[in-house]
Amino acid sequence: MGTGDFRIVEPPFSEQSGHMADDQSTVIGVVLAAGRSSRFGEKNKLLTEWMDTPLVSHVVDNLSQSVVDKVVVVVGYDAKRVQAAVSGFEVTIVNNQKYAAGQATSVRRGVEAARTHEADAIVFALGDMPAVDTESIDLLVSAYYAGVGYALATAFEGNRGNPVLFARRHFDALANITGDTGGRGILRNDDRAALVETGDRGVLIDVDSLKDMEKL
Repeated sequence: MGTGDFRIVEPPFSEQSGHMADDQSTVIGVVLAAGRSSRFGEKNKLLTEWMDTPLVSHVVDNLSQSVVDKVVVVVGYDAKRVQAAVSGFEVTIVNNQKYAAGQATSVRRGVEAARTHEADAIVFALGDMPAVDTESIDLLVSAYYAGVGYALATAFEGNRGNPVLFARRHFDALANITGDTGGRGILRNDDRAALVETGDRGVLIDVDSLKDMEKL
C-alpha cells in the first residue's frame, strides 16, 4: 500500500461508530532512541545539539508535553549518555541490549513496556525527529479516541510521517516484526489505517546525516 492508498483524515474528527476508544484508555509514548546512528558519522546524532539541546531531548520534551499518559524511552547504543540527556524528564527508561539487530528490537521493548503499564495504544516517536509539534501528537491521539482507526500515522500534505500510533490489537504483530522496518507493514495491511493530517512539516523531518542537521 503506498501513501496514496491510505485514508487521509483531518481534524476535527467525527466520532466513528463501532470502535471508539474508551475514555479510560491509556496511551503511552515510546521514544525509539537505541540505534547506532551509523550514517551520521562518529558522533551520536541523538546527542547532537539543536538550539542548544540534544535532539533526543527535544523529542522527549515534545512527547512529555502531549496528552499521552506516560513516556518510555528505549535506549541501547551509548545508553548512559542518552539516558543522561533525558534525565530532566519524567520518563521510564528501557534498555534494549539487542539494538544492533535493528529497530524492530526497540519496537519490541516498547511493546513490552506498554503491556507492563496496561496501555491500550502506543505512540512511537523517533529519537532523531526533533521538529515534530506537540500538537501533532495530540491530533494523533485524538483521532484514535474518535475511533478513526487502530493504526494511524501523522502526515503533512498527505505525505506519511512520524510519530505513528498502534492500538493494542496490533501489539502481537509489532512484537514479531524484524529488521529496521518498524510498523510500516502493519500500517499497510490494516484496512482501516489512516493518515492524520497535521499541517506540520516536522513530521517528515528526520536527521540521518550531517547534511540533514545543516538543513534542520
